[in-house]
Amino acid sequence: MQTNPTPPTHTSLVAVGDSFTEGMSDLLPDGSYRGWADLLATRMAARTSGFRYANLAVRGKLIRQIVDEQVEVAAAMRPDVITLVGGLNDTLRPKCDMVRVRDLLTEAVERLAPSCEQLVLMRSPGRQGPVLERFRPRMEELFACVDELAGKHGALVVDLYGAPSLSDPRLWDVDRLHLTAEGHRRVAEAVWQTLGYPPEDPDWRVPMPATLPPGWMTRRVADARFARQHLLPWIGRRLTGRSSGDGRPAKRPELLPYEDLA
Repeated sequence: MQTNPTPPTHTSLVAVGDSFTEGMSDLLPDGSYRGWADLLATRMAARTSGFRYANLAVRGKLIRQIVDEQVEVAAAMRPDVITLVGGLNDTLRPKCDMVRVRDLLTEAVERLAPSCEQLVLMRSPGRQGPVLERFRPRMEELFACVDELAGKHGALVVDLYGAPSLSDPRLWDVDRLHLTAEGHRRVAEAVWQTLGYPPEDPDWRVPMPATLPPGWMTRRVADARFARQHLLPWIGRRLTGRSSGDGRPAKRPELLPYEDLA
């Protein structure tokens, strides 16, 4: 009789990255963000007494900043699992040196892989729409690098880009850049399964049931709100060299027992 493989036992997790890993836009009542990494840590802590968790992610960070500010800190913690998601913010910039992005991602992986039992990389999800089409070649070049590095360094790859469910605009916040709470839940499930834990939602890849699309006027109102509240401020930050993460500390900078998580 075939038996299920024994689930892994991980005692610590460190998450490295930008707003995707910080948890935007999975908003909690107190105004903070939860996100897939917190959800994943919750599950892992439920299986392992004394489980420790750090989340070094800060919104808006480019791959150079992730390497400079987070990679050495994460490596020094020497956790069982490190997740690294970075470079996508670079691909969305008008001027993007993909050779430089690949070199920096390689530097990050080469430093982190020996410092943990399991490094986890991701092919980030993409929302359906014209923005994705415009930047798709850069994104896919980044993901090809992720696959190559994973093969060289024994990292796991979570393929969110290839999941039909996560391209659904209904799983994205009104800023069209960040996942909703349901989107983050599905990402946590994807990472959970990739690490070898038994599925809690085998159908996380399955698209949501179809609904009637919003009418023309509803779409135009949403477009105007998006431009006013999100697109124009984003352009303003690009023109002035500012970032939404300027001055922000890491979400959870120390590797502490999970029960200490506020």
